[in-house]
Amino acid sequence: MHVYLETDRVVLRRVTQADAEELVALHADPEVMRYLGGVEDPESVRNETLPAWLAYYESGDDHGYWIAEDRATGEWLGWFHLRPEHEPPFELEVGYRLKRAAWGKGYATEGTKALIAKAFDELGVDRVVATADEPNVASRRVMEKSGLRFVERFVGRDPDGSTWDGVRYAIDRA
Repeated sequence: MHVYLETDRVVLRRVTQADAEELVALHADPEVMRYLGGVEDPESVRNETLPAWLAYYESGDDHGYWIAEDRATGEWLGWFHLRPEHEPPFELEVGYRLKRAAWGKGYATEGTKALIAKAFDELGVDRVVATADEPNVASRRVMEKSGLRFVERFVGRDPDGSTWDGVRYAIDRA
């Protein structure tokens, strides 16, 4: 197992093909996907999402997606990412998606804080950002608990052309 990062309670490791069914289940949960455009088709997760995530590793371990597991039990919790944003100025974006059984236990904040520290201390970036659907109060609280501060509201556009009201948070190295 290639471990990317460990915290007191969470191990972040590389995604593998063996994670496909857990990812399918996570992305099929309507509550998990409530603010993310709805559930994803299982074949899309297997044939598009998973291969795209695995491709990040071709350029090393600085950016990409990692599976989160409970350090004590090995339970599969969900995933985190640290990647360049999709639009300029290409700051590093931190994000996560956890299964409902892992909600409200501090895993999201713990993993987010660890990725922010890695971005600053090991990768030398000056700013880390995170975005969420504006009504997603739980994700916004995780961002705030992780040290990120509100920057702006924006209108997001999905590949299908639909729009959503988003918020951007950021934390600077300084």
